[in-house]
Amino acid sequence: QVQLVESGGGLVQPGGSLRLSCAASGFTEHYYGVAWFRQAPGKEREVVACISSNEANIYYADSAKGRFTVSRDNAKNMAYLQMNSLKPEDTAVYYCAADRVVCPNTENYYYGGALFEYWGQGTQVTVSS
Repeated sequence: QVQLVESGGGLVQPGGSLRLSCAASGFTEHYYGVAWFRQAPGKEREVVACISSNEANIYYADSAKGRFTVSRDNAKNMAYLQMNSLKPEDTAVYYCAADRVVCPNTENYYYGGALFEYWGQGTQVTVSS
């Protein structure tokens, strides 16, 4: 049974940093891409970043470019999202998702997260002074 568990969310001041973690279990192999999505109250779920199984493809939403870094450690079955220079508009519940995806550089590919079968429970990130 595949399971994804996020951690690392919290309250941070504007300009601060957080590192989210996603622990994966139940996968029989490492050939899965991991994406980070977020959903703010009253808004649709949107992709933040995606990293392919061998890290050959990495996708960032425009809102994440230059501030967020996605990474993974296949030996530990972990994925991470380092978030720097956080803004109040980054406030949302952040989810990691996984599936056999290659993380293409196409925004529409990620719409609504429909192509991802496995999801974590989410972790709240609040950016506020």
